[in-house]
Amino acid sequence: MVPHLTTALTGPLLALESRFLERQTDIEQWFRSQWLEHSPPFYASVDLRNAGFKLAPVDTNLFPGGFNNLNAEFLPLCVQATMTAVEKLCPEARNLLLVPENHTRNLFYLRNVARLAQILKLAGLNVRIGSLIPDLAGPTPLDLGDGQTLTIEPLIRMPGGRRIGVAGFDPCAILLNNDLSAGVPELLQNVNEQTFIPPLHAGWTTRRKSQHFDAYSEVARSFASVMDIDPWLIDPLYDVCGDINFQERSGEECLATRVGALLARIREKYAQHGVDHEPFVIVKADAGTYGMGIMTVRDPSEVVGLNRKQRNKMAVVKEGLEVSSVLIQEGVPTFESVDGGAAEPVVYMMDRYVVGGFYRVHGERGIDENLNAPGMHFKPLAFESCCSMPDPGCAPDAPPNRFYAYGVVARLALVAASLELERGLPMTPAEEALEAELRG
Repeated sequence: MVPHLTTALTGPLLALESRFLERQTDIEQWFRSQWLEHSPPFYASVDLRNAGFKLAPVDTNLFPGGFNNLNAEFLPLCVQATMTAVEKLCPEARNLLLVPENHTRNLFYLRNVARLAQILKLAGLNVRIGSLIPDLAGPTPLDLGDGQTLTIEPLIRMPGGRRIGVAGFDPCAILLNNDLSAGVPELLQNVNEQTFIPPLHAGWTTRRKSQHFDAYSEVARSFASVMDIDPWLIDPLYDVCGDINFQERSGEECLATRVGALLARIREKYAQHGVDHEPFVIVKADAGTYGMGIMTVRDPSEVVGLNRKQRNKMAVVKEGLEVSSVLIQEGVPTFESVDGGAAEPVVYMMDRYVVGGFYRVHGERGIDENLNAPGMHFKPLAFESCCSMPDPGCAPDAPPNRFYAYGVVARLALVAASLELERGLPMTPAEEALEAELRG
């Protein structure tokens, strides 16, 4: 299945795809140089928006939850990439503990956990599912509704108190598929002898989207200089309002001012590139996921005097996390549609490799709205071929080449995520003591 594109895409994006094909060797060499200096996350997914005149990431998830939506034909790619990632992080790993979200009623998410466990097992690991659900009495089988059963077990401290596992299973490493929106549970703290993948500071307790896009802008500028393109073609403009309280209506004027300034910058870029489209921005919580705390804004007045329903929607996100800082991001309209609904590609990566993707589709949302919302569905067969295998003999917008372009931009976000994690690495006690000494 190839998605129907509602625009002919004869503008800058087609030129961008052509440039990627012409410079494929340079691109792959550039990525190799990045991976010599930085370590990619174990896994990640990137939401992209294809506007016809621009292709850019709008969100990067370090705890991806849609492996069940990938084309089953890509399973060998996932297994090979997993083997590479495990060998880097824990070469002697035999036992791995997978810690999921506490979504026992979300069958789609649980099928993702089952697919992830399958990939890990095929990579040569013994896998058990350790749950953070309070008061879980013992091993609990969950019916996934598709003939599969997933067994979750209570996560416990092992004898000695420095390791965690499940009864009768002492893992070498812990793979988190839980984004820690509610904070780092006490059970996961002060674990000194096991590797957390991703590290704990990758969770929403400490991570901020603005920090990711700070790093992404840096990566995009570096890549664009090699490609001799305007970084804006692959990079959404953004700003941050770091002191807002939607319930108390404080910070609204600051937010409106920043929205107005960003809209003006977008108009300048539209004029520069001959884009005939009404600019808009997406205002979303600087921390959090699941498409919560997001609104489309076309005029600064729209963020002043929000009604109660709007304030409630923006004030709190997953796990009751209160919103005090928002990312104001350039809106990138999507000109892709599948089954008559607005669609956006989501690219999945393990280690530094693209392992597949799918389209998120929403039949009731517009091209300038958030598609990660109730009513969405997924097209796991959207990618006909691997994103890393372009075909120079085809047109730039042929599926393998379009998806190669998606893979390139998604990997740019992956490089940014590696920078983000490096810069957010907590100091060791010795480093903290040295810094305190230097401060005098």
